[in-house]
Amino acid sequence: MPEPGKILSGSIVYKDKNILDMTEKEVQDLRGNEISMIFQDPMTALNPVMTVGDQIAEVILRHQECTKAEAQVRMLEMLDKVGISGDRAGDYPHQFSGGMKQRIIIAIALACNPKLLLADEPTTALDVTIQAQVMRMVNELKKEFGTSMVLITHDLGIVAESCDAVAIMYAGEIVEYGSLEDIFDRTAHPYTIGLFGSIPRLDLDTDRLQPIQGLMPDPINLPEGCPFHPRCPYAKEACRHEKPGHAEITPGHFVKCLRAKEQLEEVTGS
Repeated sequence: MPEPGKILSGSIVYKDKNILDMTEKEVQDLRGNEISMIFQDPMTALNPVMTVGDQIAEVILRHQECTKAEAQVRMLEMLDKVGISGDRAGDYPHQFSGGMKQRIIIAIALACNPKLLLADEPTTALDVTIQAQVMRMVNELKKEFGTSMVLITHDLGIVAESCDAVAIMYAGEIVEYGSLEDIFDRTAHPYTIGLFGSIPRLDLDTDRLQPIQGLMPDPINLPEGCPFHPRCPYAKEACRHEKPGHAEITPGHFVKCLRAKEQLEEVTGS
């Protein structure tokens, strides 16, 4: 973040190393090589005055020990991987559609075979048909390159198709975490229940959806106690004052909720 933004506490741990303790050069060596990112808006993520081929080759030259000729070969391979003809390597971003720009961003992100791929709402600016094509391609390339992916999205349909483990966040905190089956079939946190309740379902004859009441809290002035309690239909007096910890309701399934913790204690008798 630009000044005056700064990190006051916490850590970002990758392979047992805190990235916050690294030098700027160490972070630059990591970024694009070990860890890559697919950005949210393909319209603004590319440099408008560089050809797409040069933008892909630039990443390869920065992180791989290779000649310019070798980088060009790898660049053309990556364009082919994402379904774009090598003849278009000399074109500029404005000459491509939104879906093709996102394919180019994916080519840049995967050019150095990263170990970890961060995908931030990678389909937000695309229409539904192109969304499906892009996510199918990302999932196929992820398997081909052996890359792990952290997918950030509000689209639970994409989550269902792409993820193995799911973390649900509210007000900057993970409130429920578990396997895909835990979250979709054994939903426990009231916020997660509300998310699923607000999605139309073709297998149910529903007159009205059940939206989550109220509004998101101010992130710099969060409520005391559980941050979800002003909107929670199950909130008790304790929720207004006591901040919940994570309760493991089944192996690997964690919920940050006093109600879930009480239900777990009733079941286990502890």
